[in-house]
Amino acid sequence: MVIGNSHLEEAVPLTTTAIPEHYRDAVVAHIMVDGATHAIDFYTRAFGADELFRLDGPDGRIVHAEISIQGSTIMLGDAEGPLLGAPTAVGGTTVALHVFVDDVDALTRRATAAGAELLRPPADQFHGDRTAMVKDPYGHVWVFLTHLEDLTPDEVARRARELLR
Repeated sequence: MVIGNSHLEEAVPLTTTAIPEHYRDAVVAHIMVDGATHAIDFYTRAFGADELFRLDGPDGRIVHAEISIQGSTIMLGDAEGPLLGAPTAVGGTTVALHVFVDDVDALTRRATAAGAELLRPPADQFHGDRTAMVKDPYGHVWVFLTHLEDLTPDEVARRARELLR
């Protein structure tokens, strides 16, 4: 963790919105799951996802699909062996999927009611966001965030230093 001045201070506009502008055009995750059809159903129930596109293979497996969670697009498909394995097949994940949402508390309640495992309950964080962390039945870790306040990088660093004392 780097704490201190950042070159982003001048580049990041300061406006308070649920989804900060600099995250709107973020990298699109493409996750692999065992049972993509069931995963899409789960994401619809748990996260309010909308299915945007689906390409089924001849064997009934999903070759490629896209869903949207409050405007954030996620690509997914059925796992394909060791190169693109599912977290359940490899014993964990090295990635957490961050999605900014309008109401992190409501989404967390919805997700856990649908069967997501609560890893961290919603809480306000030093960086100006309210966050929660859940694990879906397919082994993926999701961090949902609602932006609460605009902070300069120096203010985030000051708050982080206070926490680390």
